[in-house]
Amino acid sequence: MLHLGYITVIVLCLAPLAPGFIGVLSAAFGFIPAIGMDQVSADAFWKITQWPGVTQSLLLTIISSVVSTYGALLLCFAILQSLWLSRYWANIEKLLAPLLALPHVAFAIGFAFLFAPTGFIARFIYALFEYTPNASEATSFIQDPNALGLTIALMFKEVPFLLFMSIPILQQLNVPKLFQSCRSMGYTPVQFWWKTVLPQWLPRIRFSLFAVAAYGVSVVDLGLILGPVASPTFAVVVWQWFNDPDLNYLPQAAAGAVVLFVLLCAVMVGMVTVEKLITLVWRRWQYSGRFGLALPGKLLMALCASLSIAIIPLLSVWSVAQRWSFPDLIPSQFTNRFWINEWFGVYPTLFTSLSIATISATLALILAMVAQQYRLRSRWRLPSYLFLIPMLLPQLSLLLGMQVTTLWLGAQHYYLWVIWSHLFFAFPFVYLALDGPWRSYNENFSNMALSLGKSRFYTFVFIKMPLLKAAIIYAWALGASVSLAQYLPTLILGAGRITTITTEAVALSSGFDRRVTAIYALWQGLLPLVFFALSLLLSHRGHGVASSQTPTAHKDACSL
Repeated sequence: MLHLGYITVIVLCLAPLAPGFIGVLSAAFGFIPAIGMDQVSADAFWKITQWPGVTQSLLLTIISSVVSTYGALLLCFAILQSLWLSRYWANIEKLLAPLLALPHVAFAIGFAFLFAPTGFIARFIYALFEYTPNASEATSFIQDPNALGLTIALMFKEVPFLLFMSIPILQQLNVPKLFQSCRSMGYTPVQFWWKTVLPQWLPRIRFSLFAVAAYGVSVVDLGLILGPVASPTFAVVVWQWFNDPDLNYLPQAAAGAVVLFVLLCAVMVGMVTVEKLITLVWRRWQYSGRFGLALPGKLLMALCASLSIAIIPLLSVWSVAQRWSFPDLIPSQFTNRFWINEWFGVYPTLFTSLSIATISATLALILAMVAQQYRLRSRWRLPSYLFLIPMLLPQLSLLLGMQVTTLWLGAQHYYLWVIWSHLFFAFPFVYLALDGPWRSYNENFSNMALSLGKSRFYTFVFIKMPLLKAAIIYAWALGASVSLAQYLPTLILGAGRITTITTEAVALSSGFDRRVTAIYALWQGLLPLVFFALSLLLSHRGHGVASSQTPTAHKDACSL
């Protein structure tokens, strides 16, 4: 039975990589028989090189993704340097779950409401100094031609994820013991972090950096909300080609997805090169001199947390604002009219979002538990990192090929394909969330039950699962939050016929009434919090091995 379940995991969560790549490559070379294109040609790639502004779009993509990735890495290291060995770290761990639960789209909309020319920051500056920026200054941050706002938003949004992934790494390094050894040799705390922890932490955080860079290269929803309009990032350009009603642009969109994949590979190779140069080649700085720069980690952590926490109240105020003229700090009139008017439109969308998230998260959890259990019991298994590949690849590069595949299998089953795509992208996160608890579980409990004549199924359901209850529920909530945040999979495999809170929030963010946009963004931000709150409520009803270590249970996740 376990073997059959493992095969199901491979078929649903790994095998789609093959048709995804084959489909996008065949479409890129003009071979799409389903729509009457059966001539193989490389014209689509040539058309990309001739597209107006494509060079600037590619440069913006590279710069925004690389700067945001390394910026998030620096902020993460600064926070760890200042807070890991302090009494505040336990509170930081508790704060990571709600920060991670806030979806990128809700964060981007709230970020735009904060930093727009008439946003809350501009209102606050006017209240203090009676200063109003001129038109050129006011439009230089949100949707600016240099993608500055997009870069900063990506950087701050990814810091909680890198902190979360750093926990098992630093636990494995046993930082307190290292610190005592270095102090006995005369190192200051600052020198200890730079010369001892950084060279060991950087290679181990590489996988997480790849995931951050992959999102930065291929992000579409944040690019539409915060990115440039005239010359958008390349992922947005590819998305525009894909959405063009003229099907002749489909090969060009597929070719653009291939270019995105090649671009990401180049970025990853560059990141590995930089890492090797710092840690292995130019390593004299590690053992010579007294260099050590104290970074303001406490201030940066407060800024990251405040930026995310402030978004929900700001969206809430906008959703009930009848009149909020600039430069008033608070609305002059309040109303619940927009909530009442939009409820009949929000309700079915909420139901669709919750049903897809619940189904996909439950399936991802079951398959992840099967994969983890099979990894422990069988010698013939696939490497764990293969299941995490969807985290490292541009979604557009896979989804266009997966859509071509659904054209052959029956594209009319939109709800099924959307659930499948959400499962495909949620599974790696659920699998990674269970990896640490599964490795730290004491198998002697199960062996004792087996020696008493209990079956393996009974042992797993009534011994292992209760002990890992908190971690299992948390992984389920994480899978649901990933599903709720999916934008491209819902639109592409749903063919626009399946609407969720995320797709509606992105659509409304482009110039619609701010009150309505705030309502959808608020729901999009609150739904994952509901799942995480439910997971905490269910976890506290029982006490398992991981009940007090929800975020810290990934002790060996870095071994992937």
